[in-house]
Amino acid sequence: MVTHKHLSRRKNSGDAANRFLLTLAVPLFLLCTVFIGTHGTVPLEKIAMFSASLALPQGTAAVLKNELSRAAQENDAAFDAPVFVPIQNRVQAPTAPSQTPSETDTPADILKMMQETEAVFASAQKSGNITEKQYDAANATDTYENIAVRNTTPSHSIDIKSAVEKSATLQISDKSAPTVLIFHTHTTESYELLNYGWYTTAYVTRSNSPDRNMVRVGTAICEELTKMGIGVVHDKEIHDTQYTGAYDRSRESIEKIMAQNPSIQVVIDVHRDAIKQSDGTRIKPTAEINGKKAAQIMIIAGCEDGKVTAFPQWEENLTFALQLQKTAETKYPGLMRPVLFSARKYNMDITPCSVLLEMGSDSNTLEEAEYSGHLIGKALGELILQYSEN
Repeated sequence: MVTHKHLSRRKNSGDAANRFLLTLAVPLFLLCTVFIGTHGTVPLEKIAMFSASLALPQGTAAVLKNELSRAAQENDAAFDAPVFVPIQNRVQAPTAPSQTPSETDTPADILKMMQETEAVFASAQKSGNITEKQYDAANATDTYENIAVRNTTPSHSIDIKSAVEKSATLQISDKSAPTVLIFHTHTTESYELLNYGWYTTAYVTRSNSPDRNMVRVGTAICEELTKMGIGVVHDKEIHDTQYTGAYDRSRESIEKIMAQNPSIQVVIDVHRDAIKQSDGTRIKPTAEINGKKAAQIMIIAGCEDGKVTAFPQWEENLTFALQLQKTAETKYPGLMRPVLFSARKYNMDITPCSVLLEMGSDSNTLEEAEYSGHLIGKALGELILQYSEN
């Protein structure tokens, strides 16, 4: 059995609890040190990991809770330390003004975050494995040319050829005016930083930091659209401080922004997936594009079916989704997972050119997801320009 984020979502940890634990971090660390001196039962690498984690922007409370409780439970049991694989052969983006960074370079700040995380979690306890997988037509129910679709609707069949050959409900007289809205219903979703092939639950793939969460990926998309002269609005608001009601809150943001920018026609909700097998193994959807690992992307296209109502233009959304899928797969073969065509709405009834993007999963790295943001941004821009008058 495999569970996906969009089928089973978890609540975010409470910010208040994290702030409380953070205020207790130093005294608890001192208390733990005294305890070690008395009992001699806590491995030194655990304390080093806990201490170093205080400097990181994410995961402090989680590490504190995990490590102190684990120390109390394990007593003199052996610490399961996986093989440590150092970061090697990383290409850092050049800093000299005369040098232009390549899109396949590792951004300097992400490289720094990787090094900091490596220092903390090199000896972390392994909680489970991460397996890379490239999804393709074999995982689809319907295909046409290079377009693959997984149809999970209760009663709709799909004619990909007919749908993709229609004209999208998109006509742009001035592409420089706000045309695209990028936002995040689950803003705090984030990624692994290290590519070890395993994960530890001491590391939390949730973050309020825009440098690490879905805002970072949205920013990459926006950068590419801006380079192409396409006006874009990026809503960086955190909508999932409380997980329940996140879609209601993001809808309020969308409606407010669109009232202020009536020229917006394309609305993209940028998420990441979470794929876990019954044995605890996490799946990392990955493709190699131009010699660099990228997080595979899945478009979700909804429809009016069963309990899903008040979604009259869903077929128009489907046409736009399939055209984006075709453009991206033509430009970057292997980048896209099959489109998920399902009986869901997810605020996609706002405009006839609205889709939800799942940028990899929680087991992809931030570097891979950020890279994919640039790739899908270029594909989206290319599609939009086909409907632009200037």
